[in-house]
Amino acid sequence: MNKKLSVIVPFFNMANDGKLHYCLDALVNQSLLELGISYEVLAVDDCSTDNTWDEIKKYEEKYPDIIRALRTPCNLKQGGARNLGLANAQGEWIGFMDGDDWPARDMYEKLLKRAESTGADVVGCDLHQVHEHTMEIGTIVNANTMDQTGVLDLEKKKKLVLNPCSMVIKIYKASVIRQNKLSFPEKMFYEDNAQAPVWMLCCSHFEKVEEPLYYYYQQAGSTTHAISEAKCEDRLKAGRILLEEFKLRGWYEDYRPELEAAFTKLFYANTIFSYMPGVDRTRLGFVKAVMDELKENFPEFEKNIYFDKLYDSEEKKLMLMHKKSSLLFYSYYKLLWAYRRLRYK
Repeated sequence: MNKKLSVIVPFFNMANDGKLHYCLDALVNQSLLELGISYEVLAVDDCSTDNTWDEIKKYEEKYPDIIRALRTPCNLKQGGARNLGLANAQGEWIGFMDGDDWPARDMYEKLLKRAESTGADVVGCDLHQVHEHTMEIGTIVNANTMDQTGVLDLEKKKKLVLNPCSMVIKIYKASVIRQNKLSFPEKMFYEDNAQAPVWMLCCSHFEKVEEPLYYYYQQAGSTTHAISEAKCEDRLKAGRILLEEFKLRGWYEDYRPELEAAFTKLFYANTIFSYMPGVDRTRLGFVKAVMDELKENFPEFEKNIYFDKLYDSEEKKLMLMHKKSSLLFYSYYKLLWAYRRLRYK
């Protein structure tokens, strides 16, 4: 390794709307340059059908010491693109960025300084949401809490299972990634949901810079996050992968209440409460299958010690109704949603 940091950025069809340029311009102008700290940006084209690859190659030609252009052999989605980046990364530290987001100019300087001053093997920060390409502070989102930081004992790790927060606002020590054979599921959405808690449990010391250094771009009217049954199926896959990882790594018993809560949230609540209002043609069969699988893995999920804190009264009512009868839940939800749409027209 001859780089201090590798930042892996997947791109798919981002050549024509300025997102790719804003992201890479921010990355090639990091304050690390002024400090003489060598870093690389692995810009991964996930088999785009537009000119994304050509644009990335232009950046590689202009910034050969920073940009490395990589291309997946077929569309692997973000997880596969990240894996290609991991396989080629030369940095002592690894960071991730989504292709339509960008960092503050001193983001990686501050994260690396915190790592070096504390001995941490993972360091994060806060983020803020913006609706235009700007370096002005947007709506601040506080990520991990300070009681999750420090040397990671059992109690801190339990908190991180429940709330690992985003992977793109962190840097991870590359040796931890390789020693624990960490990677991402491919050809699916929500790959980071399946891995974020796993990566945190493989670390031994977590620190946080309490500043919003990551710009999370949300374009008005964007269909990027549109709900479909296929995306909901991917969320179910993410839940299954998370559960399997904990079993394979021998963590199931030590973190069972936290895993049950995290699995219920990811696999069931996040799926069903987006599927029902968001998918045009919902199916009772899908709704029933999700609950059946939840009960198969955690038959008394509603008795979990975190249940009351994670859901509001209406969500708990709906979840218990669903556990009792999928048909009753499905019918009630449809009527409830139709009433609310009529009321707020």
